Amino acid sequence: MLIDEKGQISAEMILLLGAILIIVIVAGTYIFGISKSIGDNISDVVNTARDSTIGKM
Repeated sequence: MLIDEKGQISAEMILLLGAILIIVIVAGTYIFGISKSIGDNISDVVNTARDSTIGKM
């Protein structure tokens, strides 16, 4: 009976770790997409400001 309980705990831990890993991967992908979007927006602003400054010269 004790062996079965250890096996059950092991199976639950594997499932729990798998679920946590999937959540971390999904959240990482989402955060990476947000940071890329912010970087693109900042790049656009800098390019527009540079072009405007060069145009005023």
